[in-house]
Amino acid sequence: MSTHNKDRRDFVKKSSLGILGLSLAPSFIGKMGPHNRLRTAHIGVGNMGAADLDAISSHALVDVTALCDVDANYLAAAKKLHPKAKVYSDYRVMLKELKNEIDAVIVSTPDHTHAPASMMAMNMNMPVYCQKPLTHHVSEARAMKKLAADKNLVTQMGIQVHSFYDYKLATLLIQSGIIGKVHTVHAWSPKNWGYDGVAPKGSDPIPDTLDWNLWLGTSAERSYKKGVYHPGNWRKLMDYGCGTLGDMGVHIFDTPYNALELDVPRTIKNECRKPTGFGFPENNVVTYEFPGTKHTADSLKWVWYDGPGAPKDHKDLVLPKNKNKISKTETKDEKKAMKDKLSLETKTTSEGVLPEQGAMFVGEKGRLLLPHFMELPKKIVDGAFVDISSEITEIEKVNNMGKPIRNYASEGPKHYHQFVEACLGRGECSAPFSYASRLTETILLGVIAGRFPNKTLHWDNTTAKFAEEEANQYLESPYREF
Repeated sequence: MSTHNKDRRDFVKKSSLGILGLSLAPSFIGKMGPHNRLRTAHIGVGNMGAADLDAISSHALVDVTALCDVDANYLAAAKKLHPKAKVYSDYRVMLKELKNEIDAVIVSTPDHTHAPASMMAMNMNMPVYCQKPLTHHVSEARAMKKLAADKNLVTQMGIQVHSFYDYKLATLLIQSGIIGKVHTVHAWSPKNWGYDGVAPKGSDPIPDTLDWNLWLGTSAERSYKKGVYHPGNWRKLMDYGCGTLGDMGVHIFDTPYNALELDVPRTIKNECRKPTGFGFPENNVVTYEFPGTKHTADSLKWVWYDGPGAPKDHKDLVLPKNKNKISKTETKDEKKAMKDKLSLETKTTSEGVLPEQGAMFVGEKGRLLLPHFMELPKKIVDGAFVDISSEITEIEKVNNMGKPIRNYASEGPKHYHQFVEACLGRGECSAPFSYASRLTETILLGVIAGRFPNKTLHWDNTTAKFAEEEANQYLESPYREF
């Protein structure tokens, strides 16, 4: 279907209903060539897109068939690495022309183009790997989830650390009941993907190497300003990104969200400055209340902190002053095991000082600290770190996890290769759109709450609406015809 829709609601509706007139694609493996290889098309090949291209193409059975970017400089750099690939500036043209030469699509664009590009590819029966957050709007997340399910497509959201040892370990520890039922989660990042200033005035000449119309895509018409939107600052701005919550929040939310088997929240409140209509707040404190699960109390409180100075002081975030302090009942051997675990080829959290980014689970039997990233989770009870080396060893053994590898270069591609292997019929993805859409929806509800500072919003999971009618306008927005 065409993405030239003037209205996002119409786009989502047509994308969801259009599949009713289509039969499901034949066996995906049967679509590939005789050598059982995966032919990929990459939409967005600069910055994170370049990293995605490198990781996907590092799989021995991948053939990079097509490259697409609105920036000719990025496209030229990618073409040098993959000289046999065909190049395009418009993903719509690429998908239509190469529909029989592509097996899977990787979407690595700014957030506002995630859904338009992914939905078009999925409507053409193509598996999709899409960068985080999955979408720019809640309506899109639900539509992508439905389309992927209805077409039974392989999908994966780009949250690479989801496949890392420490996060899988923390998930299994929480689900084993190591701190009992969890009643509160704190998560934080001091990164600042917000902008408290005013919108720029005037316009600058558009570089010859940039197709500004295609960069804007379905978003509203806006004059080009050098250094404001492309290449790096779009995350700060409401029309294109999702702020710090949509950037680092997706990564840091992922493990607690997955471990506790959460759905979407019932209430959301964001303590931040008044909205400007242009940039996201530079500091946010978002409080969610979730329905309980088998791993939580009857309800779960979740507090997210971002921006300079995050997190705010809280008793739940106070750490022992001695990082290796262990309860007196432990033996010397157990103390040594704890020390060895804490020093495993990585830095450890400074004494009494929180990691720069991370999450804290608070349960009925203590707390579990999960630094971000590549650092072991740590249990705290009665003001002391507690040795959990035996629990870790047992989980490693039962789940065949092996030992942690502290090397992003080797660990980073695993999440991408998982997608490739699933497309080849050799496994499943751990962050498919069925999961990623719920996580993204949760993130986006906090973003919307930033438009109503200090006001509690009530979310209905069944109707996908707020009780506060004025907030529903932000669940979607008009699509520009381009």
